[in-house]
Amino acid sequence: MKKILGLSAFYHDSAAAILIGGEIIAAAQEERFTRQKHTPDFPIHSIRYCLEEAGLSIDELDAVVFYDKPLLKFERLLETYYAFAPKGLVSFLKAIPVWLDEKMFLKKLIKDGLQEVGGYDKNKLNLLFSEHHLSHAASAYFPSKFQKAAVLTIDGVGEWSTASIGLGEGNNFHMLKELEFPHSVGLLYSAFTYFLGFTVNSGEYKLMGLAPYGNPDDPQTSEFEKKIKENLVDIKEDGSIWLDQKFFNYATGLRMVKDESWKSIFGFKRREPEDQLEQYHCNLALAIQRVTEEIVIKMALTAKRICDADYLCLAGGVALNCVANGKLLQKGIFKDIYIQPAAGDAGGALGAALAVSHLYFGEERVFKTDSDQMKGSYLGPEYSEKEIQLMNRKVKAVCEKYSDFHSLAQLVASKIAEGKVIGWFQGRMEFGPRALGNRSIIGDARNPEMQKKLNLKIKYREGFRPFAPSVLAEKCGEYFDLNEDSPYMLIVAPVLEKRRKLLPENYHQMDLWEKLYRERSDIQSVTHLDFSARIQTVHKETNSRYWRLIAEFERQTGFGLVVNTSFNVRGEPVVCTPFDAYRCFMSTEMDYLVIGDFVYIKNQQPDWGNREKWMVEFKPD
Repeated sequence: MKKILGLSAFYHDSAAAILIGGEIIAAAQEERFTRQKHTPDFPIHSIRYCLEEAGLSIDELDAVVFYDKPLLKFERLLETYYAFAPKGLVSFLKAIPVWLDEKMFLKKLIKDGLQEVGGYDKNKLNLLFSEHHLSHAASAYFPSKFQKAAVLTIDGVGEWSTASIGLGEGNNFHMLKELEFPHSVGLLYSAFTYFLGFTVNSGEYKLMGLAPYGNPDDPQTSEFEKKIKENLVDIKEDGSIWLDQKFFNYATGLRMVKDESWKSIFGFKRREPEDQLEQYHCNLALAIQRVTEEIVIKMALTAKRICDADYLCLAGGVALNCVANGKLLQKGIFKDIYIQPAAGDAGGALGAALAVSHLYFGEERVFKTDSDQMKGSYLGPEYSEKEIQLMNRKVKAVCEKYSDFHSLAQLVASKIAEGKVIGWFQGRMEFGPRALGNRSIIGDARNPEMQKKLNLKIKYREGFRPFAPSVLAEKCGEYFDLNEDSPYMLIVAPVLEKRRKLLPENYHQMDLWEKLYRERSDIQSVTHLDFSARIQTVHKETNSRYWRLIAEFERQTGFGLVVNTSFNVRGEPVVCTPFDAYRCFMSTEMDYLVIGDFVYIKNQQPDWGNREKWMVEFKPD
């Protein structure tokens, strides 16, 4: 039984994961411990946690594996600058010293970082390097429940590859086809993220959330889509793409696009981050979302053709585009699809470890046909009652402990039904970007005011942002047109017709905010403008407490779902510790906090009206 530590670091979303005999023991992102969102720093805290959870020291590991190959990446950097010369000199002069000073000596950086975690014998260390897209592919295929599957990975860029198709069968995986830099679906989407005023590598989900505000009947939307295809991207039948680099700046510049050339194409200048959103911004968001969906579906068709497999696994940052995932599922190209919940670079740490376990050491793949191996993605740290009590004493919290979970669930469900907002902190922290019921803020999906309240008074973020439903897996079909499980909140599906309310004929011509606050269904706060929802199916087997809470809410109200959003404010990583949760609770307008068996009521806390005392300033994402 090999003991393997996987790492990702030095770009964004640093993380660590640990396996024993191919079983996933623990995984966590470094941002959760350092409170710096998307941190690229070496994951010292994540490694410490993983080793503690596994009961191992560094000397006991059979291998430590990094998620990509830095020398191949450096080769791409040099060849790109050479190909574009003399353009990009400023960018070159900025990038090369960093590479020469740090990334060329990555082995030393990793070994020094591990030394900081705990002393070990450097001569015994078996340090390996996986390829970036192999790490993504392994993270999706090996934990899946499929014996044979096509594997599609799509992101910005790894070493050279920006997308790949491979075949997983039994214990083996073979890479079959790759798309290379600078032609990249992920970078194309990120370019629009930048142009529409959001932050690259973190704001792509905002762009996806903005797209439904676009007017599908407006000729401008179709015109934008046409201009994207005529000027920026040539989409081949197999899903491969060619990007016209005269309009982009990411290969050698310090920005994603050439602003003036994009202004000439679309007729408006780049939106600044805090500028008001106009309808043309929304229409452009819808246009690039449609283009992205077209590319993803064509890539999936190619994967089906060359792999001759009934199932598909997805990973890479673009696999977090749950709207595209939903459209892909609806097409019925594959019998089923599986998406790695930590599909971005954090998941690369896990994938690298899995690749080494099965492809390097030849360990037998353990899989079940009825569930994946991700354990619900609840792979992070959990905290004992003693640790919660220590926090209570430290902050002088006023709380009540419930010895009976049924009574606790009854109380919380009744408060949700009254329109209260609950901070819900339980068990092991989630691995990946989604809060799945252990580090969540929850509310009543029926309440028409809940979306506005959560955005403006709890999350302190843009009012247009949508929220997801957590629905009992057994009851999903009563609310949504989805016949598959979606445990990781990675599939968007339509709200059933019977749940919808009739909209006025001029709905698509309405102002953005008018549309937002127009009642669309009886589960208003999780129904997006296009009658879609990003669904989490909650399963009793993987999260009994969350399932039982929602079941109790259904008993009281007749509705087996709640609003679920991540437990944090804008720019903050999801909370990790009980103290993180209490601080976030006190700095927002949340009404109740539940940590394990302890219940905290806002107006009973010392200084409960002094939110400024607890606020921490985070860089807006």
